[in-house]
Amino acid sequence: MTDDSLAVGFSAPVGKPGLRWEAVFWFMVCTVPVVAVCVPLGLFLVTGFWHVENGTMVPALSLDNYATFFSNPTYVSVLRQTLTLAAEVALGNMLIGFGIAYFIWRCPQAWHFPLLVLGTIPLLMSYIIKLYALRSILGNNGFLNQALIGVGLFDKASDLFLFNQTSILITMGIIYLPFSILPIYLTLERIPQSLLQASADLGGSAWQTFRHVTLPCSLPGTVVGGMFSLILALGDFVTPQMVGGVKGFTFGRLIWSQFGMAFDWPFGAAMATILLILSLCVIVAAGAIIKRTEAV
Repeated sequence: MTDDSLAVGFSAPVGKPGLRWEAVFWFMVCTVPVVAVCVPLGLFLVTGFWHVENGTMVPALSLDNYATFFSNPTYVSVLRQTLTLAAEVALGNMLIGFGIAYFIWRCPQAWHFPLLVLGTIPLLMSYIIKLYALRSILGNNGFLNQALIGVGLFDKASDLFLFNQTSILITMGIIYLPFSILPIYLTLERIPQSLLQASADLGGSAWQTFRHVTLPCSLPGTVVGGMFSLILALGDFVTPQMVGGVKGFTFGRLIWSQFGMAFDWPFGAAMATILLILSLCVIVAAGAIIKRTEAV
């Protein structure tokens, strides 16, 4: 037997190490989301059916937490107010975000990237730092009050902009605005220039082109931007805590209080599950609207 035949006979099977690493890779891809997301979420949902006795969680399944929530008008009222607040934030960000995204889109191409970076820089900042900055701007001695006094609209500093629902609305709107600008701009950027040119060739005015071409084509991104703002505002509990004060009690703060001061984790998990279901409904509704607009 020659040396070449021995080398061939004892060589390792070609491709086996690569197949093993590929199997490990796909195992990690499938396992990590299950372990890190699905399992905790499942435990969290199950905890919502437990209850607390003498400061100890009892793993006995029941619907008492959900019955307690829906039978208490205060809890339902807080949820309704939070939904209204989140809808106002989403609507405001859709309008303002569309205006900013449309302005960037209409600027020369060389300006698009710098303006987008400028509009998304707040995302790189600490959330708490942004809240403290806005709190100082909206305060009695803040820039907003001083500016309004300077132009003669107010005679003295007003409490209108801090520690109430208005301050939460303004703060959430500013913080979540970049999440609306980006999807709207991306949708505008995907509009073929040939459509705009065809509208102009057919005698359409700038307003007619905007109404019949630009606005319908950008609607999916606008809906996505509003959905982002709505869902983020629904679960936010830090912003109401920082700028809302006593008058700024939201559903997120209500859930947080159950995990903190009240130490009623099952009831907090049940309320968080309700919030999760509402968020999923928002996502499904947004998807349905997008599909309907794309089918037209």
